[in-house]
Amino acid sequence: MVSLPPASSPVPSSGAWSLLDVAPVVPVVVVEDAGDAVPLVRALVAGGLPAVEITLRTPAARAAIRAASAEVPDAVVGAGTVLTPAQVDDCLTAGARFLVSPGWTDALLAAMQGSGLPFLPGVSTASEVVALLERGVTEMKFFPARAAGGTAYLKSLAGPLPRARFCPTGGIGPLEAPEYLALPNVGCVGGTWMVPPDAIAARDWARIEGLAREAAALRGRGPTGARRSPGPFSAGGTCR
Repeated sequence: MVSLPPASSPVPSSGAWSLLDVAPVVPVVVVEDAGDAVPLVRALVAGGLPAVEITLRTPAARAAIRAASAEVPDAVVGAGTVLTPAQVDDCLTAGARFLVSPGWTDALLAAMQGSGLPFLPGVSTASEVVALLERGVTEMKFFPARAAGGTAYLKSLAGPLPRARFCPTGGIGPLEAPEYLALPNVGCVGGTWMVPPDAIAARDWARIEGLAREAAALRGRGPTGARRSPGPFSAGGTCR
């Protein structure tokens, strides 16, 4: 696992660590009750998934990020569904340690770069990837992964755009994840299968920990269970 800075320390500048190398799966979490954030994130960390994306889809999201960042020091808690520069500022204040967006504009990209946090801007076309590479960004979220072409599309990007690395998210479950992780331009995948809404509602943290442990075991394994070669460690792009 990549060595990470303590939660109390600011996230280091480019080259210090890459979000794509923290774990094979980044849980994408929707928190309805901020009081669930700490035990939920603790369960994910205990299962081997320290990077947790809490999406800005509910009124409780910012409080959830703040609580989990403060009370679960072994977690790397980030914000997802970041859409505006104002949200970037809010997430930074709440203690988020990385940012994820479903897409990007020049204004949003500038705000994420200015935050000093690692970030993954969303892309779904080759033109968007090229535009980000022109701006010095090499790590991206591929979204919505299944609808945008899945593994076949990402495989077709690897040849002409070898500097780009991706976290595919959207329509990925435990059966599909190994196929994505076997690709040389994929560092990790985002998913929700280890945080099912019924388990969160029931506060069944043991179940979530077990699902997280199964997801963490996907690191380094291809679709047939064979060990894959690790991707290159990123020294630039979004980790700045």
